[in-house]
Amino acid sequence: MLKKILIAPFLFLVRFYQVAISPFTPATCRYTPTCSQYTVEALKKHGLFKGGWLAIKRILSCGPWGGCGHDPVP
Repeated sequence: MLKKILIAPFLFLVRFYQVAISPFTPATCRYTPTCSQYTVEALKKHGLFKGGWLAIKRILSCGPWGGCGHDPVP
C-alpha cells in the first residue's frame, strides 16, 4: 500500500508525458519497451528507489551513445 502511494506522483508524471507531450515529439527511443513504459514497469515492479534508479539508467542510455533493442525490466 505504501509503495503505491509513493510511486503514484511519479506514475502520474510519466502518464502525463505519454499523453500530453510524447505524441507531439518524434519517436526517438531506441529500445522496446519505450523509456516511459519501462519507467512505469520499473516503478510498479521495484518501487520508488530501485525502480527510479533503473529508469534513470535507462533514460541516460537512450541516446546515440547508448544501446538499442529489446531491454525488459529486470
